[in-house]
Amino acid sequence: MFRNLLNRLFSEDRYPKPLATEDAEIAVAALLVRVARADDHYNAAEKARIDQVLAQLHGLGMADAAERRSAAEMIEAEAPDTVRFTRLIKDRVSLEDRTAIIGAMWEISLADNHRAANEETAIRLVAGLLGVTDRDSALQRQRVAGAR
Repeated sequence: MFRNLLNRLFSEDRYPKPLATEDAEIAVAALLVRVARADDHYNAAEKARIDQVLAQLHGLGMADAAERRSAAEMIEAEAPDTVRFTRLIKDRVSLEDRTAIIGAMWEISLADNHRAANEETAIRLVAGLLGVTDRDSALQRQRVAGAR
């Protein structure tokens, strides 16, 4: 399953196709895992927060969200680099959904009420690569911070 998803994500199709729903959910989860791992402290609290965010974003039960996160951990570890990974997501996911991904990344980053520089750098990088403006990313961060 994971190898097939990696092959679909990194295929060199001239005309990229939208990702299937489950594939897109796992790709999003992989970005969340990547930002959570950015500070080299990936713990149970961050995993639980990723599960909550995935459940909320995609209307999943907690068991399904945990399954998506688990798959995403493997995908994220295999993804060659952030640039290539995000370029493929950008080609296959709408701008509105990409902006929501950045919001979800801010939720993971701010889950511990601590702004880690490595996580913020990772989010800024991903936002730019996904075509989400700095302004929209900042609005997402402010929305998340205000909801706390």
